Amino acid sequence: MKKAKLFGLGTVAMAALLTLGACGGGSGSTDSSGGASNEDAEHSVAIVTDIGGVDDRSFNQSAWEGLQAWGKDHDIKKGNGGYNYIQSNDASEYEQNISQAVSNGFKTVFGIGYLLADPISAAADQNTDTNFVIIDSVIEGKDNVASATFKDQEAAYLAGVAAAETTKTDKIGFVGGEEGAVIDRFQAGFEKGVADTAKKLDKDISVDVQYAASFGDPAKGKALAANMYNGGIDIIYHASGGTGQGVFSEAKARNGKLDEADKVWVIGVDSDQQKEGEYTSKDGEESNFCLTSTLKGVGAAVQDISTRALEDKFPGGEHLVYGLKDGGVSLTDGFLSDDAKEAVKEAKDQVSNGDIEVPETPEK
Repeated sequence: MKKAKLFGLGTVAMAALLTLGACGGGSGSTDSSGGASNEDAEHSVAIVTDIGGVDDRSFNQSAWEGLQAWGKDHDIKKGNGGYNYIQSNDASEYEQNISQAVSNGFKTVFGIGYLLADPISAAADQNTDTNFVIIDSVIEGKDNVASATFKDQEAAYLAGVAAAETTKTDKIGFVGGEEGAVIDRFQAGFEKGVADTAKKLDKDISVDVQYAASFGDPAKGKALAANMYNGGIDIIYHASGGTGQGVFSEAKARNGKLDEADKVWVIGVDSDQQKEGEYTSKDGEESNFCLTSTLKGVGAAVQDISTRALEDKFPGGEHLVYGLKDGGVSLTDGFLSDDAKEAVKEAKDQVSNGDIEVPETPEK
């Protein structure tokens, strides 16, 4: 495997992706309303989603928005011979969906999420003339596979700083999807950010960590959030994909019965989830409870690698790493106080300069 490379996406590219809306569509079938011509087939791209789908308002959606932006930028049409997505509704579908993408003639196939690493690796062995990309994992030793990972812990650290600066109860929650190396990074960074800020503020702030064992179970997310809020937690950071919709749902239901000053907060993940935090308070005022969101340039990474493939420079065998310093991950301003914004800015500079080293695994 070639040495990992740090690659900057740039905040402009990330912000541009956030303005796109996810579209519905087929599951890899030719777009009969004007699909790309056959001459584009050698540069065609498909993404195979993790469960949660392209409208999960998070990880998969970011990837699909990035691919749509790429198609628009290069005048490439949706459908076979151009670009498309294949949605996975269950983990058992990963292998068949990747095979479908290959069978439909897509030259570059993305597996969106580390859970697709094994099926992507197997497909790469069986289809050496196809380019494959794994997002959020690393597959070594294959010249037709590019790996893209993110320093999630760095953005999560900033979220921890923001939460510690904002909490009134000194009780904070973290809801993860499935346990593993990727969500470890979110948990570790968040806990470190809270701990460092609590020490700076001379406060004792606790973090309750719970896992839903799924990225597609909103009901479990809602139940976990209810237990946390009932226990006095006033801010929850979720890194749980579609499960996080349940966290937002619980906060919205609760906040509708509370005074504005007593509302609970949610911190979004992977894309700006501020819209999910809109609600009407008890006194009839329009408000928002999405404190901030950590941003992950999944869509921009999809654009970047797809463009390299289009230019016949597919980074096969390489591990591309996207971090805070180069704009690969970041944090929105959201509804942070001026003090919290200043603390986040200071922490961002320290992390980017290497003055703070953020762990990738939680303390045991």
